Formats: sequence, structure tokens, C-alpha cells
Amino acid sequence: MEVFDAIRQRRSVKHYDPSHRMSSEEIKTLLEAAILSPTSFNIQHWRFVVVEDPSLRAEIRTAGFDQSQITDASLLLVICADVDAWKDNPERYWADAPEEVSKTMVGMMGPFHEGREQLQRDEAMRSIGMVMQTIMLAVKGMGLDSSPMIGFEHDKVAELINLPAGYAIGPMLAIGKKTKDANPRAGQLPLSEIVCTDRFE
Repeated sequence: MEVFDAIRQRRSVKHYDPSHRMSSEEIKTLLEAAILSPTSFNIQHWRFVVVEDPSLRAEIRTAGFDQSQITDASLLLVICADVDAWKDNPERYWADAPEEVSKTMVGMMGPFHEGREQLQRDEAMRSIGMVMQTIMLAVKGMGLDSSPMIGFEHDKVAELINLPAGYAIGPMLAIGKKTKDANPRAGQLPLSEIVCTDRFE
């Protein structure tokens, strides 16, 4: 599928075939594509919880306001971020770069993040946003559909997945074979309302 076709056809689908399964190879291919997404300083904050246990999925569905895609979709990802990743052995993020580049980037990482808690969280959330879009477009390219979800009790789901200290929980993403199309698009704002040149008026 062409990239622009995937962008146009990607929708938040809510109804999935519970008998459809993704193979472990398909999931691996999807996640290998996901981790090619960009991140600030190549920190790669994202952490993926692949929820396979049916009973855990049922508990998450209860915490997710009984949204059926949580249990019916082929794959459920809880996308999290290691907010403290910037200080967790940062040399490994630049292990394959030339030594001079690695030394420069790693040397900048600490001073850029140190003492700036809001920035640390913002960068982690930006990483989640970029990786989720990569996944959703890749899923569409695989002939499947997805549903990003923030409608759940975040603290409860964090408890259910044993979210580590220093991590932030982001949206969940249900992926699978749809049984019903998404509703028609609600309407996009015109470019004239959302784009300006050089600066705001």
C-alpha cells in the first residue's frame, strides 16, 4: 500500500473479529518497524506491553469502560515510556555511531534534560506519539486496522501491568481485523484555519 493511501485509509476502528489472530512473526515485523520511529537524542523512550493473557485483557477491559476492542482485537498494546531513559546508560543509544558523534550527543543529553522534569515527560510523550503513528500506518499497510485509546483508568491499567517507577503510561492500541467500518469522518478543519506563514497574526 502506498504511504498516502495508508494515511487516508487509517481510521480508528472499534469492532474486531475475535477469532482473528496475528502470528508472532507479524507482531515482530510490526514492532521492528515501530522502533525505526524518530526520538529526541535517539533515546527511544517507548516500551511496549503486548497483552496476551485473556484474563488480563478482561481486567483491562473493565478498566477501559468496557470497550470491546480491548478483548476482541488480535493484538493489544499498552504503550508506555521510560521518562528516565535519558540517564539510563545513554552511551547505548549511540553505540553504532562514529566515536566523535557518540561522545558529542551523549555529552549533550544530560545537560539538556537535567532538572527539567516537564521537558523529560514531554519528550517521552512525543516519542509515544511518533511511534504510535508509525504503528498505525504499518498496521494499515498490513491490511489490518487499529484503535488508539485513552479512555481507560490509567492508574488501574498501570497497576495491572506492573508499570515501573519512572515510567509513564500512554495510550493503548488495539489492532486486528475489523468487522465493521469506522463511522464517516467527523470533519477536518480547513488548512486556512490551521496553517499560517512565518508567525501567528
